[in-house]
Amino acid sequence: MKILSVNDTKFKKYGKVLAGYDYSEIFEELKKIPLPESGIIYIASNENFESKKEKELFMNRGFGGTPIQIGCVCGSNDILNCLEYHKSSEFNIAMDDIILILGDERDIVAGKYNTEKCEAFFVPAGVGVELFGTTLHYAPMGKNNENYRMICVLPKGTNGEKVPFTKTDIEDEMCFGVNKWIMAHAEYDDDTIYKGLVGNNIKFSDLEE
Repeated sequence: MKILSVNDTKFKKYGKVLAGYDYSEIFEELKKIPLPESGIIYIASNENFESKKEKELFMNRGFGGTPIQIGCVCGSNDILNCLEYHKSSEFNIAMDDIILILGDERDIVAGKYNTEKCEAFFVPAGVGVELFGTTLHYAPMGKNNENYRMICVLPKGTNGEKVPFTKTDIEDEMCFGVNKWIMAHAEYDDDTIYKGLVGNNIKFSDLEE
């Protein structure tokens, strides 16, 4: 799978590059988050990030006044395992070089998504992107398979504990939390997540410059 730039025209159906924001204060706080010994950690909301001046601009300019949360993903990841989507945009702001593996929710057929349709995009350190609500995504991979830190901005409450409801269709099976729909690959050892990914469980070694 060839790694494309987020400035490539192919990225336009998944999102857009952010402009007009200053990430410096939030990055200083992000540097204080310890990296895990292996794998990744996800923090949905961090009050130190949310105390910075840029929060108001993210909320008002980026989300039209919708209350938001600012969290992070930190660590290393070398395999896809899952894809998720939200019914809202998400900001991913890379403090380090990252690679996003993306798909289109509209390509889910009968509750299955073929990973052959995925595309990989390089986000350089210091660049933020908006991912549209129809964009399938999950934990990034680091450039050269290295550790990374990334800021995530989402509507407040996203990824929180799901409110129980009666399931009536396949999408309901995918609902895993607040504003969170997710599919896992059969190779992923977690039976609590709906298994909807078919095809190759994409690895870092499958990516090409």
